[in-house]
Amino acid sequence: MKAAYINQTGPPEVIIYGDLPTAKPGPAQCLIKVAAVDVNPIDIYIRSGMIAAKLSFPYILGRDLAGTVVEAGPEVKKFKPGDRVWVTGQGVAERQGTFSEFVAVDERWVHPTPGNVRDEDIVGVSLVGVTAHLGLVRHAKLKPGEVLFVNGGSGGVGSSVVQMGKILGARVITTAGSAEKVAACRQLGADVAVNYKTDDVEAAIKVFAGDGVHVWWETLREPNFERSIPLLAMRGRIVVMAGREARPPFPVGPFYVKDCSLHGFAMFNATAEEQEAAANAINRWMAEGKVKARIDRILPLSKAAQAHRLQEESTIQKSGALSGKIVLRP
Repeated sequence: MKAAYINQTGPPEVIIYGDLPTAKPGPAQCLIKVAAVDVNPIDIYIRSGMIAAKLSFPYILGRDLAGTVVEAGPEVKKFKPGDRVWVTGQGVAERQGTFSEFVAVDERWVHPTPGNVRDEDIVGVSLVGVTAHLGLVRHAKLKPGEVLFVNGGSGGVGSSVVQMGKILGARVITTAGSAEKVAACRQLGADVAVNYKTDDVEAAIKVFAGDGVHVWWETLREPNFERSIPLLAMRGRIVVMAGREARPPFPVGPFYVKDCSLHGFAMFNATAEEQEAAANAINRWMAEGKVKARIDRILPLSKAAQAHRLQEESTIQKSGALSGKIVLRP
């Protein structure tokens, strides 16, 4: 099978697009013919070696896929050949990645794809959608009527948080770095979208949320708690899901006197059962047209190195070149 893989960590040029033995399913696995995969920032960190990870070479890249079951092991109960499915959370804990024509996946990580949803769209929402749902529902426990601030609402995770926040009944204010991205945030449902390069974000928050922000979703790798904590409401919650090397100042006094809480989480720590609850909600909302993928571009899998370079420039060098996910097709 064709696959995009590495034999060592390093720059995008270490990615090889070539032939590897076709995956074979175990007793409790589905063999899936891949129709679409996507690129996530975590892929960049793993491939580059920025995050020390236990890798078995050749290591196939990728966390997510959408495709069709072509073979099911004898212990598989919920899926059969011909079923359209999607998967996230691969490429970790000694599971191979998804950037290949075929992938063998444990049934517990497999979710059905709604009939009216494209493979490219479901894969574009997969990891970021599960992340958004876990953060809003399991960790922050967002309630209807609360104010949700999303610091960066046009990217992969941010766009999912904005949409799900509205579905859950929140009033949503978000930021973006261009007029086009601000308009996109409004189309996603944000009540207020602010251009952080030209407008006063703090003033906009104070006008929109007179009593403060109930849930502050931080997408930046360098959070500014000295800015965010004074803007929180009583019992406000901050969600952080990026910034492994960040060591920002933290104003304890203003934080604890308002009974605030800080929720850090990594999506890949979620169990299969926790991810399934999020996946079920994603499937329902996508089938109803309430959650839409924000895809920047679609490339062939053979362009995996180019895709990684674009994602790295956007995530690490903050080029602003991407406005959504990169999807690849084998």
